[in-house]
Amino acid sequence: MMQGALDTAGPFAQHIAGLFWTFVAVTAVVYLVVMGFLIHALRRRSRAAAGEAPADTAKSLRVIGGAVIATAVVLVGLALSDFFAGRALARPPADAMRVQITAHQWWWEIEYPDANPSLRIRTANELHIPVGKPVALELISDDVIHSFWVPSLNGKRDLIPGYANSLALQASRPGVYQGKCAEFCGLQHAQMNVTVHAEDPQRFATWQASQRRPAPDPADAVAARGRDIFMNSTCAQCHAVQGTDAGATLGPDLTHVASRSTLAAGALPNNPQAMASWIRNPPAIKPGTRMPASQLSGDELAAVVTWLGSLR
Repeated sequence: MMQGALDTAGPFAQHIAGLFWTFVAVTAVVYLVVMGFLIHALRRRSRAAAGEAPADTAKSLRVIGGAVIATAVVLVGLALSDFFAGRALARPPADAMRVQITAHQWWWEIEYPDANPSLRIRTANELHIPVGKPVALELISDDVIHSFWVPSLNGKRDLIPGYANSLALQASRPGVYQGKCAEFCGLQHAQMNVTVHAEDPQRFATWQASQRRPAPDPADAVAARGRDIFMNSTCAQCHAVQGTDAGATLGPDLTHVASRSTLAAGALPNNPQAMASWIRNPPAIKPGTRMPASQLSGDELAAVVTWLGSLR
């Protein structure tokens, strides 16, 4: 599905689209007026060359003066339009839902904070929001400058190391909205995608409740073996799985990894074959990634994939 800044799905994006169309309309009118005067001047010049009386200087000066005044009015009008649009985008409402997004090379860490630590949610690359409710994003970077952009919901906002930035999103209708990192941030900049799932409030509440639960116990012996292999390998040194001894934060939280639609920030679909390929050799798919190639045997890899596929 093609999406863009003019395919708006929320009030913040509509402010930007409205400003764009205002500028397009005004500049189009200015262009046509200028072209009209240019054609008129060329015709008068040709008539003057044929012996017609010269133009009235006083009248010409009045026309020039009027054009200067009109130009000033247009520029002030455009400046005011930009000011009010920027003001509407500057601060999210006080009742907005809070979400923290941390950019890494090359993935997005997403956390839903809560005063009760047991109710916090940590996920990666997929942001879930309720339709009709504003969401205030706190944007920070863990390494270099990134830029968060979901064009159908709002404009771009940079994530700068050592500085917390902010951006508000609001979806007017349910849907899946694609976003990108819009600032070149290294080798895999092109594969640093984010997906926003805008859901009706009841469905969002269901998702939120499921994400707050710890990882389920393995359903069979193969999944149990996969969990044990994961815990005793280098996987647990980088990833967290709530409800287990894995609590590292270098890589994405995998507690509910099977509930996500993609892997590796949108580089792969989330299915067993893609999961196995990713674990086996991540640098072959995203050169430069910090996740090393796996040393697991075929049976061990299959068991780990089985367990991770049960983490919904």
